[in-house]
Amino acid sequence: MTPAAPASAADALAQILQDLLPSVLLAAASVRALHSRWRALQASLLALQSSLVSAPASAPSHPLFADLVAALLPALRSLHALSVRCQDPGLPGGRLRLQSDLDMVASSLSLLLHDLSLLLRSGLLSVDSELSIPTDIVLQVPASAAPHADKSLFVRDAFARLQIGSLDLKLKALVSLLDLLGDDPTAEAAQIVATEGDVAALLRLLDASSHSALRDRAVTAVAHLATACAASRRVVFDEGGLGPLLRVLDSGSPPATRERSAAAIVAITGDAGSAWALSAYGGLPILINACRPGSGSPALQAFAVAAIKNVSSVDDVRSTLVEESGLPVLVDLLASGTAETQKSAALCLWSLASMGDHKTQNQIVQAGALSPLLQALHIASDQDLHDSVLRAIHALTSAPAATRILCSSPLFFARLTDLICSSGSFLLQQMAADMIADLAPTVSDDTKRCMAPCIGTLIKLIEVAKPATIQESAGRALLALFTLKSNRKGFVRDEKSLTIFVRMLDPRFQETDKKYPLSIFLVLAMGGGNGTRRRLVDAGSCQHLQKLADADVPGAKKALQRISNNRLKSLFSIGWQN
Repeated sequence: MTPAAPASAADALAQILQDLLPSVLLAAASVRALHSRWRALQASLLALQSSLVSAPASAPSHPLFADLVAALLPALRSLHALSVRCQDPGLPGGRLRLQSDLDMVASSLSLLLHDLSLLLRSGLLSVDSELSIPTDIVLQVPASAAPHADKSLFVRDAFARLQIGSLDLKLKALVSLLDLLGDDPTAEAAQIVATEGDVAALLRLLDASSHSALRDRAVTAVAHLATACAASRRVVFDEGGLGPLLRVLDSGSPPATRERSAAAIVAITGDAGSAWALSAYGGLPILINACRPGSGSPALQAFAVAAIKNVSSVDDVRSTLVEESGLPVLVDLLASGTAETQKSAALCLWSLASMGDHKTQNQIVQAGALSPLLQALHIASDQDLHDSVLRAIHALTSAPAATRILCSSPLFFARLTDLICSSGSFLLQQMAADMIADLAPTVSDDTKRCMAPCIGTLIKLIEVAKPATIQESAGRALLALFTLKSNRKGFVRDEKSLTIFVRMLDPRFQETDKKYPLSIFLVLAMGGGNGTRRRLVDAGSCQHLQKLADADVPGAKKALQRISNNRLKSLFSIGWQN
């Protein structure tokens, strides 16, 4: 459709308002055939007349308005010709043919009236022509530093053209909209599009009936909005965007389009208030299929499993994930996916295991999850991946089948030892310490002996004030390791670690809860030989224990009694020998 010159548009508007519309309205009230259809048309014609009269005087200078006026002329002329045929008692061409022709013109008129109403609501026709004259096919894209008003005008113009123009004009409008969103470091443009654009109209372009070029670009625009900021993402969700995005993901669209759709789904499901909707749209089977081997690129699989991870805390999702054979898919991703994919898959399994029952945990073990989890733990260098994998393994330790597999793997405990000694993450160290505490009592003495290098680090972790739970985890792990005599002897011979440990007994040292060092002290004093107890005494533990006992700290009197009794026995033994 070629835009008419402004003067021609003004003449056409005058012709419509002064000639065509009055004559067609008069004919609609006096026709002799198809009365019900003409009455409906009369209402549309009156609405059209009202809309055209309300248009500002500068409206004919706007190319979209000129296009609409140019399209109205032949439609109204056809309608006038049909009114003449309806006045003829003979109904030239027959009643059915006349009825069909009238329906076609009425449909065309309805679409034009819809476009005119949309253009009037956009406010574009009321823009001061001296400030901005939108004579281009599509307005020039404002720079990122442009004023808010310029961006707002551009967005409203682009959405008007997106809904009113031809396919070529719609494509150009989408491209310019993407240019605006692509240069948006502060997400200002995304918020303007979300609040002043018609996001629902953009989402309608995702429908399978839309032209593929339009659909692909519309998906890109929606993905921009979903990932730019929380405000624009919420508008996409509120307008029902999750359903169309899932359908695009499940379609035969180009790989890049499906990836952008999946990226938008990840962003939407990342909001806790939106995650529930995935089940309502039946999206989980679609995401599981997108994760299967050969279903898409590694990037698509990464997005799909990330979306599953986002919603895995929802009860319905967890049960559906097992029912839809999602466990083998997650295990495959753990074994062969990228680091990001492995991380999401591990977190999915962690969610399933930690929030599920023993049956679910056994199903995860039976699906073969432990083998790729352990492999990732040994091979991966990424700390985030270590964290995700260790979470999943930790959640599975309550399953007897998992415990048997883990306790038979000295390499696993060696890796836990390395993580405690070298990891800079308290969370990783705490999880490793918890697993040592839970599993070490059932492993061999050789395995416990191999974990001795982490004892010094565990002692230091008891000094850590936050998080408070790390003191308990480290204390429990030490108690498990000190069941082996050689570990106790090795510890008291390490002067640095022993000094740190004894300092924790000092009442002036407030960072540590005294119950942890006192429990460890009792194990050392009761299970160690005279040499162990003598080293504890020589390090200055007795004076600290006495002060704690005087303050009625639980466990202090027992520890003092134990070390004092053994000290007296040792003195009597020496005296007898002499």
